[in-house]
Amino acid sequence: MSSQPWALASQRVVTESGVREAAVVIREGKVAAVLPLSEVPAGLPVEHVGQKAVMPGVVDCHAHINEPGRTEWEGFETATRAAASGGITTVVDMPLNSIPATTTLAALQLKAAAAEGHCAIDYGFWGGVIPGNGAELEAMAGAGVTGFKCFLIHSGVDEFPHTTREDLERALPVLARCGVPLIVHAELTPDEKPPQGDTRTYRSYLESRPRQWEDDAIRMMVELCRKHRTRVHIVHLSSSDALPDIAAARREGLPFSVETCPHYLTFDAEHIPDGATFLKCAPPIREAENREKLWEGLARGDIDMVVSDHSPCTPALKHLDKGDFSAAWGGIASLQFSLPAVWTGMRERGHGLEALVRWMCRHPARLIGLEGTKGGLTPGADADLLVFDPDATFTPEAAHVRHRHKLTPYAGRALHGVVERTYLRGEPVYTEGAFAARPGGRWVRRPGKA
Repeated sequence: MSSQPWALASQRVVTESGVREAAVVIREGKVAAVLPLSEVPAGLPVEHVGQKAVMPGVVDCHAHINEPGRTEWEGFETATRAAASGGITTVVDMPLNSIPATTTLAALQLKAAAAEGHCAIDYGFWGGVIPGNGAELEAMAGAGVTGFKCFLIHSGVDEFPHTTREDLERALPVLARCGVPLIVHAELTPDEKPPQGDTRTYRSYLESRPRQWEDDAIRMMVELCRKHRTRVHIVHLSSSDALPDIAAARREGLPFSVETCPHYLTFDAEHIPDGATFLKCAPPIREAENREKLWEGLARGDIDMVVSDHSPCTPALKHLDKGDFSAAWGGIASLQFSLPAVWTGMRERGHGLEALVRWMCRHPARLIGLEGTKGGLTPGADADLLVFDPDATFTPEAAHVRHRHKLTPYAGRALHGVVERTYLRGEPVYTEGAFAARPGGRWVRRPGKA
């Protein structure tokens, strides 16, 4: 890390107080100050990027990296390089799809060892709540996991069984004591049924996972949040019908938050062709009117943030040759394209760069306990910065994809917003297609409970 202070200046620096011409002064890997250009100390090296935006690095607190155990699906090196090229400077890995799942302290240590020295950006880990692992939770929290995830429905992998309400009644007081959140895959059904009829049709898959599953699960989690006062966070919201219950929980003052994902804000069920299994995810992408209500929920503040839910697999598991939604793995590879995908939708709906930073940087950092360190340009924060051209356009092609596998629904789709440079603690980790020679990412742990 360079000890020489320097400044990155732009006519569009995205701060908490708005977008303005300024210089971000960087000293020893931290943001030292954000100053008007006229107040930059004489002799300080300044690089001015003109009209291109300077903003905090994106914090993506929902990605499946799958290493160890299913590294052929992804892996820390490929995932974090893809993330860096897409403007993400901190990523938090989900506890499932790796083998072993991150549901014990020993498994957490294995995962941390697999990541160390291989990550282009900073990273964290979620632990998992599953039936019978209650004795592991405090030790994992003490080791620095960001929080814990559970499923209310089959997770898709047998190593990570779903929890019942009774399981959560036991776990939530422990998490409250530790000061960590529970993040929830919120689909709830007593009778999960596979798609019916022609399973090549997207309609068959959509009808197999109705909005009601999400709505019922969210109501149950509001009740449990109210009872235990444990921070509860709903992952990958797709049902706009749940927004009134979410808004009511907020008005009540419950520690309850929600995310959605770029694919729910970009695609719609009406335009997913039959056999297009690369767009299968759970919960499913719903209708266009539902998508617009999710955007409205973001604008109102009912939805806190947008994160990728990067969930890749080998192309063979998508069964593209048969186009069978019932057989295909559910998950969308998007880590590299989340920022431009969301910005493209924001431009179309009149939202600005301040909202982009709020939804993709500051609020995710708050969820993982790192507000003030990540996701903002406040003095003392890590100097994780982007040079971002919000006016440029590009069309992703397979050759540009840096995930382990090239399959992504964003290929061939024109997007706004190009990440030109990504800095981690003031050091360049990605510059117009090139990466730093040595991966400099570190494990960033949730601070202990005050």
